[in-house]
Amino acid sequence: MPDFTISSSAQKPVRYGMTLRVRPERLAEYKHHHAAVWPGVLATISRCHIRNYSIYLRDGVLFSYFEYWGDDFAADMQRMAADPETQKWWALMEPMQDPYPDRAPGEWWSRMEEVFHQD
Repeated sequence: MPDFTISSSAQKPVRYGMTLRVRPERLAEYKHHHAAVWPGVLATISRCHIRNYSIYLRDGVLFSYFEYWGDDFAADMQRMAADPETQKWWALMEPMQDPYPDRAPGEWWSRMEEVFHQD
């Protein structure tokens, strides 16, 4: 299992790759909502020190990439989860998603191991 321990500084981000499936019958709806993500959700993502966030799609599999620039990932994720608008967004998105059954406890999106990186 890869080590996802977070120790970051404002100088160097920790990169995350995560994966999740989208329900085929909900794909168009999922893409529609992500074409206009709610401003409050975007603001919360930024407040939680996440930058350079992208979601890609291939054959029903979503791949997300983001960089975490903070110094306490767990606290920032708790802050994000406590945000009422983000909670509403997640409630809207979750029925469209199909998480992997073997994901780690507490995960929705499954974390991926980085095997190569070049700046």
